[in-house]
Amino acid sequence: MPTSTLTEVKIRSIDAPLGAIVTDLDASQPIAPEVILQLKEALRDRHILIFKDQKLSDQELLNFALYFGALFVPSDETPVLASKPGETPVVISISNVNGGYTGTGELTFHSDHKWTPTPSSGSLLYALEIPSQGGNTYWLNTNLAYEALDETTKERIADLQLITYNPFLQDRNAPRSLYRLDKSIPLISPIFPHPLVRTHPESGKKHLYLDIATEVEIVGLEPEEGSKLIEQLRQHLNQPRFYYQHKWSVGDIVYWDNQATLHYRQAFDPNERRVLKRVSLAGSRPF
Repeated sequence: MPTSTLTEVKIRSIDAPLGAIVTDLDASQPIAPEVILQLKEALRDRHILIFKDQKLSDQELLNFALYFGALFVPSDETPVLASKPGETPVVISISNVNGGYTGTGELTFHSDHKWTPTPSSGSLLYALEIPSQGGNTYWLNTNLAYEALDETTKERIADLQLITYNPFLQDRNAPRSLYRLDKSIPLISPIFPHPLVRTHPESGKKHLYLDIATEVEIVGLEPEEGSKLIEQLRQHLNQPRFYYQHKWSVGDIVYWDNQATLHYRQAFDPNERRVLKRVSLAGSRPF
C-alpha cells in the first residue's frame, strides 16, 4: 500500500489558447486535498491539464480520475462510444488494435456525449503506445470562440436551443448529414435540446456548444435558416487561433473539460499501433 501523499505540484500554463502542464505528480499515489483543489482550479481556468511521464494500471487510472468526479454512465437509450446493452466500460480502449475503438481515421472537432441529457463533464486520456507520425489531438477553446463572435451574432444565438443527434444510433454506411433537413424521416432516438450558448457551471463563462460535423438541428428555426446559421458558426469555430495541438508521448495523461472544449484527432498510419485508455466523468444538465 502507498504510504506517501503528494502535497505539492507544479502547474505551468502553455503558450496556447488553452492548456497547462502538471509536473511533480505521480498519479498512482494518494494526493492531498489541497492539490486536488489546485488541479480543479487549473482545469477551470485552462480547460486541459497535461500530466507527463505517468505509469498506471487501469485501476490506478480510474482511481486518479475519481478524485475529480463520479463516472459518466449513459442510459441504454442514449448509447455512446463502446456502449453495449446494459453496460458501458468505465475504462475504454481508444486503440486501433485488440478490439479498441475509434480506428485510425480523422476525428473532426467535437465534444463527447452532447446527445445525452447530462453530457460528461470531462475525460482523462492516457497514452500507452503512440505512432511515429500522426494521431495528434487538438483541443479548441469554445469560450474564446464565443467571445470572438460579433455582438449581432451573440444576440441572435443567445437563447437558441440545439439538438445533437446520436451518431451511435445511425447507419454508419449512410451519408452523414450535418443538419437535419428532412423532417419526414422518423427519429430513432430520444432528443435532448441544450443551449447553443452554454454557461460553464463553475466559471460562469459562455461557450459555443457546437460540434463541427455531427448532425444537429436548432429548435424553432426553419431548416434552411438553421443550417445556414450552423454552417456560419462552424466556419468560425474551426480556426487555429482557438486551438492547441498536442503531440502525444507515452505516459501522457490529458484531462480535458468537456464543457469548455472541442477535440480533434489526426489520422495516422493503420500499420502502426496507437493505444490509449479513457475515463469519462459525469456532468450536469447544460444551461
